[in-house]
Amino acid sequence: MSTIIAISPIALLIYLMTKKRSMPSHLALPLVAILLYLLKILYFGSDFKLMNATMIDGLLTAWTPILVIWGAIFLFRTMENTGGMEVVRGWLNTITENKVAQLMIIGWAFAFLIEGASGFGTPAALAAPLLVGLGFTALSAAIFTLIMNSIPVTFGAVGTPVWFGLGQLGLTDPQLLEIGAKSAIIHSIAALVIPIIALRFVVSGKEIKRNIVFIYLSILACVVPYVLLAQSSYEFPAILGGFIGLALTIWIARLDIGLKKVEHSHKKIPFTKLAKATFPLWGTVILLLITRVQEFGLKGLLTSSAHSLTMSLQPITDILLSPSLVLQFKNILGTGTNFSHALLYVPSIIPFFVISFIAFLIYKSSSKTIKKSWSETWKRMKKPIIALLAALVFVKLLLVDGDQALTMIIGQSLADLTGTYWQYFAAFLGGLGSFFSGSNTVSNLTFGGIQQSIATSLNLNLTTILAAQAVGGAMGNMVCINNIVAVCSVLGLTGVEGKILKKTVIPMVIYGVIAGVVTIFLA
Repeated sequence: MSTIIAISPIALLIYLMTKKRSMPSHLALPLVAILLYLLKILYFGSDFKLMNATMIDGLLTAWTPILVIWGAIFLFRTMENTGGMEVVRGWLNTITENKVAQLMIIGWAFAFLIEGASGFGTPAALAAPLLVGLGFTALSAAIFTLIMNSIPVTFGAVGTPVWFGLGQLGLTDPQLLEIGAKSAIIHSIAALVIPIIALRFVVSGKEIKRNIVFIYLSILACVVPYVLLAQSSYEFPAILGGFIGLALTIWIARLDIGLKKVEHSHKKIPFTKLAKATFPLWGTVILLLITRVQEFGLKGLLTSSAHSLTMSLQPITDILLSPSLVLQFKNILGTGTNFSHALLYVPSIIPFFVISFIAFLIYKSSSKTIKKSWSETWKRMKKPIIALLAALVFVKLLLVDGDQALTMIIGQSLADLTGTYWQYFAAFLGGLGSFFSGSNTVSNLTFGGIQQSIATSLNLNLTTILAAQAVGGAMGNMVCINNIVAVCSVLGLTGVEGKILKKTVIPMVIYGVIAGVVTIFLA
């Protein structure tokens, strides 16, 4: 009965968002969050003060994705209103006017690179508007970029899901490396199928067949270095694989290798004009790399909470603020619940807002242009803010209560149901974690311990099961409510979240089946 009650808010959310006359996320999510809050107190007997602290934590945590999305929208409104986007569209057409090639360059290779550098749902937020600018419909671009943003995710944000998400389990570094290597192999097999499915949501099967050689060359251009790098590193497979793959994909597109030939009617764009117009894109990538790659030395500074100023607001909380603007709320409502947000590290102020304002200076934009970009961004953010505030409260309520957390109840019930066949289903538990939280890292933190326990008790290969967990956390990005809301808000789509969810769940299930089959050989 506890499992049925635990699943009921999730089932209601899915029903409300996928029924014929679907409820938009900014209405459905607050409704199920309230229901879950009441269930936790009235049925599960959770501590009232802890539930209130968890709600506060969720409302605070929501500002991480809100600010990331806000910054991404502002960046693209900046490019649109300064004329930079028009130049970018023209340049992409000079590479190739073949629609399949454009999808692979932007939605696959470019997004692969951005995921490796940043994570946080940034790839879809950056790639989808570019595709819409090239003439693709907003809905199909949203579905396509969500599905594509799966293969590199295990190594997103410079490997955070592995070294941090699974690093809390007391594993040795060679074990983490082995998990990363096995994850890359599973992803590489899925990469032979998933991009084709994603393309089918945007272009016809006939177009895919005509350009199939190019498609697989582009896939391999990213995946081969990705798998090779994963044998010796769990930080750089996605970021370097994406960089190499993007360069090779653009090169083979220029040479029309494996592509159905189309007429190139656009003139060459001068390099200086292109560099200026694309500054928000390459400036963002460079700033992401500088602030995330440990060797540059800035990551530690931007995430440091040392020498924080403290202000006590007890019995509510203690607020701490460090010189690097790491904001912390400690011991919320006296429950031991803590919140932390690195204002300069989470990809919002840096790179999006910083790059946008530098772009205004480069373009010598008027105050009218800046105000227009800001007002257009705010209009798109109103409903997503409500949805994400409710979504993170919902997620936090699912995760709270230790061994009695609803995620633990659901996860353990699934394990009991499958028994020794668990390795075929392990990826789906990881996907469930991402569906809840919108993060491969959080999925690994939430379910990594369960996966470790199940592997030990059933005498299954530990690194293989944890690799399946890491892959599942990546494939769950396709169906994650947070990511769907984010890409819809960037594209200005409303009331289609349920429709997108129904589309993306199909490739996610296929991904999980592939992961289960591959684990047979890895074990």
